[in-house]
Amino acid sequence: MPRLHVGALTLGMAAAGLSLSAQGATEIAWWHAMGGELGNKVDEIAADFNASQDDYVVKPSFRGNYSETMTGAIAAFRAGEAPAIVQIYEVGTATMMNAEGAIVPVHELMSESGLDFDPDAFLPAVTGYYTDANGQMLSMPFNSSTPVVYVNRDILAEAGVDEVPTTWQGLGETLGRIVDSGAAECGMTTTWPSWIQLENFSARNDLPFATEQNGFGGLGARLTINDTAAVDHIQRLADWQQDGRFDYGGRFDEAAPAFYTGRCAMLMASSASLAGVRANAEDFDFSVAPLPYDDALIDTPQNSIIGGASLWVLSGKSDEVYQGVARFFDYLSSAEVQADWHQFSGYLPITQAAYELGQQQGFYEQNPGSAVAIEQMTGVTPTANSKGLRLGNMPQIRDVIEEQLERIFNGDVSAQEGLDEAVRRGNELLQRFQQANG
Repeated sequence: MPRLHVGALTLGMAAAGLSLSAQGATEIAWWHAMGGELGNKVDEIAADFNASQDDYVVKPSFRGNYSETMTGAIAAFRAGEAPAIVQIYEVGTATMMNAEGAIVPVHELMSESGLDFDPDAFLPAVTGYYTDANGQMLSMPFNSSTPVVYVNRDILAEAGVDEVPTTWQGLGETLGRIVDSGAAECGMTTTWPSWIQLENFSARNDLPFATEQNGFGGLGARLTINDTAAVDHIQRLADWQQDGRFDYGGRFDEAAPAFYTGRCAMLMASSASLAGVRANAEDFDFSVAPLPYDDALIDTPQNSIIGGASLWVLSGKSDEVYQGVARFFDYLSSAEVQADWHQFSGYLPITQAAYELGQQQGFYEQNPGSAVAIEQMTGVTPTANSKGLRLGNMPQIRDVIEEQLERIFNGDVSAQEGLDEAVRRGNELLQRFQQANG
């Protein structure tokens, strides 16, 4: 893995009487998966950085969805044509960190840059996903989200409900009142069932999703979701499916319209969906609530875990490029840039300073619900079960889990049978990853 030699570089340039700006700005390629308005915002961030100094030019390039961007970056690296920075979704973390010789860990990049970079300034629940076993940052968090509950307040009022319950037990009673009153035909639905109803349910209730600290402890991790209270939770949702308290809406974001149209009173979805909910909830009053917890399992809920993506630095570049990447990451993590990105996109701020700046600006008062996800993530110290997941072949494992959840919610198998099969097939994928990278 290449090391930076900032001191040697600076001395060499001084001896030659040269500067980077005199030679022309150093170009830094950044591949990302942000399309549409988010992609325009990425271009704006890069342009503002470029205008802030003369030595470096960051050139963002949209490369398709997360999977396409990751696949393209891997192929480009093998061909010797990789970008300096690539955006990789969180389930690709294990793949990236085990790509021997392909990455430059962010903690090395920043420590050798000579910049005043403080890793403790970042939110632990966000950076925890992207750190190694020693707590060292491997990649730079960029667009991080976490699940929350969107609530149709008009439906709750019609059903005579004042407050959104904080526990699954209380939620079951409330959803029953909503359906029985006829205020809505469906109590709740969920997007991304594996991420929200298994990965985050386990974290929120301090349950292991897999052995070896959810994979942070080594490649020998194996799934455990068929041997914890997660089974009871999925069975609970399957039972609620029978009486209308829950409605399965699909594997990805397909469930959202059921909330937009008022068919379902509540929607569990990403915090980054807030802008979409706001745009589609013009006909009713809505609010945002934290994910419930199971009070039979835990007294004080743990943090939820994140989705989204981070920025990885690829090896094989010059010292000049790495110094520029470090400068860009330092700029990107500033309170002003982070607060602006967070407030525009709905993704979490990655630093405490960005959150505090938003408070000072009155953003959270003017945009109710915007702070729920942050408070949910920062209210407690993450545990081994709520730090996140570090599992190889995780995209494929999610597909397997979603397939089995679909069978459970369709009534084809019990929760135990479905999760047993998901674990069997998921562990085969983990074993293959271990054999390939061990």
